[in-house]
Amino acid sequence: MAPKNMALRRAFNAAFTQVRQYSAPGDRSIPAAKQKYVPTSGAYPKGFLAGTAHAGVKASNTKYDDVTMVVSEQPCSAAAVFTRNVFKAAPVTVSRRTLKERANEGFRGVVVNSGCANAVTGKKGAEDAATMGRETDKCFGEVRTGLGELQDPPQTLVMSTGVIGQQLPIEKIAGAIPKAHQALGNSHEHWLKAAQAICTTDTFPKLISRTFTLPSHPETEYRIAGMTKGAGMIHPNMATLLGIICTDAKISPSAIDGMLRIATRGTFNCITIDGDTSTNDTVALFANGAAAPEGQPAIEHEGRSRRNQEPDTPSEDAQAFLAVLQDFMRGLAQLVVRDGEGATKFVTVRVQSDISYRTAKRAANSIATSSLVKTALYGKDANWGRILCAIGYAPGIIPSVETPLSTSTMDMEGSLYQVGPERTSVSFVPADGSPELKLLVRGEPEQVDEARAKEILEMEDLEILVRLDDGPLTKAQVRDMEKRASFAMSKGLSAEKLTQGGRKQFEAVVWTCDFSHEYVTINGDYRT
Repeated sequence: MAPKNMALRRAFNAAFTQVRQYSAPGDRSIPAAKQKYVPTSGAYPKGFLAGTAHAGVKASNTKYDDVTMVVSEQPCSAAAVFTRNVFKAAPVTVSRRTLKERANEGFRGVVVNSGCANAVTGKKGAEDAATMGRETDKCFGEVRTGLGELQDPPQTLVMSTGVIGQQLPIEKIAGAIPKAHQALGNSHEHWLKAAQAICTTDTFPKLISRTFTLPSHPETEYRIAGMTKGAGMIHPNMATLLGIICTDAKISPSAIDGMLRIATRGTFNCITIDGDTSTNDTVALFANGAAAPEGQPAIEHEGRSRRNQEPDTPSEDAQAFLAVLQDFMRGLAQLVVRDGEGATKFVTVRVQSDISYRTAKRAANSIATSSLVKTALYGKDANWGRILCAIGYAPGIIPSVETPLSTSTMDMEGSLYQVGPERTSVSFVPADGSPELKLLVRGEPEQVDEARAKEILEMEDLEILVRLDDGPLTKAQVRDMEKRASFAMSKGLSAEKLTQGGRKQFEAVVWTCDFSHEYVTINGDYRT
């Protein structure tokens, strides 16, 4: 009977469990559960246009647009953050060089292809990425002349997404770029189609737009719009995946890069789906000033003028725009997590520490990337021991043969006593505003109400709250903090000597999702 039962089980699995419940349907229809995240209208920045065309980058794609162009009607400021993966894709290296050559000014926009990442493709890949930029420039009459250094740098950034290690069908893409240019427009439909055309395993286009004002002239309405793509191979190490953000505010070329980097730290650098940092990650910001009143100066964001000096205070306009940008990018980044491959839950991991922000972030990242934590969440199992386990082995918190915590590492980056089990508490926080469910309090396990735990884990949104600062510092931690303060002062750095009565609190937040059977199904045959 056993062989027969096994055969029946295999047949059942083939017929039912392998059906893709959470991945993008073949006809690109948007699943009912995800339709609430797709806007039906928008407020798009003046002077920016979006267009798409079909190139057939993947042979299996016979009808869906896979080339996207987002451009400004006038040259604008631009900045981008890129992956730190050692194997950077060709469009990453080409776009980084272009930004440096143009010093963040004089850009027309970006061209994107989906279906092929153009990563690990050698010299041919770099040539193809440059060709994409040049062909887009031609659409605006920006034909580069001369040889070598006599050529003007391109005015178009380049992005690609898809399978790694395959060459671009550059002839198809070059032929589609003029068609995307002809299709340019500023309607909601144009922007939504552009967001859809950059998708790969995404189940819905990720698009947000907003209006805002600035303190110096509140009567002027500005707009910001952006799209992002990504559902797998998502882990922050600058930004993650692809993102395009446009605003009609006037931002100076000298300020736009720094503002984007600041905004990235608490947004795209705080999401993870599977712990894999892509070769192609790029998030770009464009600002053309089209809505600014005539004569309005560009927003500046002053930094440190000399080493060891405190940074200059940014203007009210700079602070206001940065706040808008951070909130906007947070919304975009969270959409990526909500569309995680096979994901059924949106999980906020919040960790509090009185040692350092770095300690809190290390713990939060370790929890958010733990396969055991994520599978337990999918199974609605309140297995909080996996959360503690992930904290305890977090890189930078645990010393190891591969990453020992030397005295210099301890003094400069952290503490040998970053986490005390007797000071650690863990809770589930429901999304409906009801009281948190305490799982562990100061190292002592609670009698968990399993029925209540399952109710919380049934919700689409939930929060894991970890307090690493719940209780007085241990003697070892006090000695360690005093040592770190003394070291900082010996180096001429400002350091506040913290005591048990007046501790600071640091908080790190990372957004992640669960792991389902579907994640394995999607990625088991992604290339083939």
